[in-house]
Amino acid sequence: MKKQEVKSALLLLLTAAIWGFAFVAQRVGMQHMGAFTFNGLRFMLGSISLLPILYITGKKSQESKGDKKEISDNKTVVVAGAIVGSVLFIAASLQQVGLIYTTAGKAGFITGLYIVFVPILGLFVKQKTNVTTWLGVFVAAIGLYFLSVNEGFYIEFGDLLETIGAIFWAVHILVIDHFTKKVDALKLSFAQYITCSVLSLITAFIFEDISLGVIPQAIVPLLYGGIMSVGVAYTLQVVAQKHAKPSHAAIALSMESVFASIGGLLLLGEILPLRGYFGCALMLAGMLLSQYENFAKPVAESKSV
Repeated sequence: MKKQEVKSALLLLLTAAIWGFAFVAQRVGMQHMGAFTFNGLRFMLGSISLLPILYITGKKSQESKGDKKEISDNKTVVVAGAIVGSVLFIAASLQQVGLIYTTAGKAGFITGLYIVFVPILGLFVKQKTNVTTWLGVFVAAIGLYFLSVNEGFYIEFGDLLETIGAIFWAVHILVIDHFTKKVDALKLSFAQYITCSVLSLITAFIFEDISLGVIPQAIVPLLYGGIMSVGVAYTLQVVAQKHAKPSHAAIALSMESVFASIGGLLLLGEILPLRGYFGCALMLAGMLLSQYENFAKPVAESKSV
């Protein structure tokens, strides 16, 4: 493996670690404020953290395209950002509220099911789904059973919210895939974060008691969830994937769920029963199996993706 590819793989692994431990930050943050308030503030911080990069790339873009072209592009970004941000709001809200009723580790693994749901939902936009994907879905579903379904044969409420959230995370990936072909990816990210932040804060004002006095108590989870999870991790992902093969990127980023489980264990003392860890292992296997076609792509083909 080339030196640059090794560096990219390590950066992607760091990205997965930041995202995984963010589940811990999200749980701790809700000890001081409501789910929607926390999401509103963290996505606001995340969007602010992107401003320096947007400023630098914006000046270069304006010089190459011209003012009129830039204004036209920005209008398209606003519309796309509103759509993608609305989907992000639903997914992030389900994830955040679900964390009230489940552990960070379980939430991380269940959220990771979006890797499986993406090709399934892709059927509705005429994307091909192969046999290994369906096999991965089957294995992941068995894993979800061992992780979340108790002896009374019903799924815990928090786990159910995380599962529905995983579907919306998959929708989020598909709509991003659609719009990144039309607008700048960094501007789209900024617009969707602003949209998600505004929608979250509006919902918080309606359903939650907001107190500015609790912000200092939740400042560390907010800074981590906003700047590290959104701003830093996003930038690392963009930089790393320029030199990483899609298969390597998928493997590294899927480790997010493992880091969520490790973070929950080390920082929150969350311990799962043996069947829970077995379920986690099956879910991780199912996620990777669903991406087998990408792993098996020849080098020449993967470089063209």
